[in-house]
Amino acid sequence: MINLETLNLIIFILKIIIFLLTFIFLSGIIYFLLTSGWVERIFLIDFIEFLKFKPYEVSRVSKKWKKILKRFERGTETEWKLAIIDADDLLNEILKRMGYEGETLGEKLKKVKKTILPNLDEVFQAHKIKSDIIHDPGYSLSFEQAKKVLEIYQRALSNIEAL
Repeated sequence: MINLETLNLIIFILKIIIFLLTFIFLSGIIYFLLTSGWVERIFLIDFIEFLKFKPYEVSRVSKKWKKILKRFERGTETEWKLAIIDADDLLNEILKRMGYEGETLGEKLKKVKKTILPNLDEVFQAHKIKSDIIHDPGYSLSFEQAKKVLEIYQRALSNIEAL
């Protein structure tokens, strides 16, 4: 038969083991939360958005947009075409991050409502021009047409508050 002192010793040892296991598991949870980036995405990004009064990705999108405009300002038809392709890809990427599904930008645009993107018809036209540029190497593009297409993409990005 187990006496009281032996029982107290067994309970004390079990308490120490449970305490150590709890400490190990809690340390593991904290480590994985900090290294996974989850805490950053949930708390830090929300805090930054609160302070700036803008979505977190706006600065990154603005930098990409400035690169597109610099490419356009180089003044050659090839650069205008590449700027339009980049603008189309940027809008595609943003719509994907917003949760719109589809293989191409055209498929994503079909799911967007006019309340979200008031210039939706213009964006479809701009996307068609981008498709023509890609599929027809001899596609001729004037400065005015390229400028108009980029303005359409810029309005679209502003409407969805990405710029």
